[in-house]
Amino acid sequence: MKTPVDILKQLSLGEFDFTRHAFKRTIERNISEIEIREAGEKAECIEDYPDDKYSPSCLLLGFTKSGRPLHVQASYADTELVKIITLYEPDETEWTDNYSRRRM
Repeated sequence: MKTPVDILKQLSLGEFDFTRHAFKRTIERNISEIEIREAGEKAECIEDYPDDKYSPSCLLLGFTKSGRPLHVQASYADTELVKIITLYEPDETEWTDNYSRRRM
């Protein structure tokens, strides 16, 4: 099984693939492959989902070079490419501490 460090490395190298859902979201939300790579360079794991529906996963927070915050949910599954489950720009009304904690 991958670790968060493995996932971050692969994201920054562009070694990722999308679920159908995630691919659709990249188009709808205008998130480019370059932005995903940039966010992956210095991202941090902010939530773990060990009991996720299909495989354990984590939620990562990273920032693009232009400062755009991105949340990327990625699978820990031991596959050649990191599988991105979903991704989005977090809403500041739903997140606090620089987009790292959910508001209650």
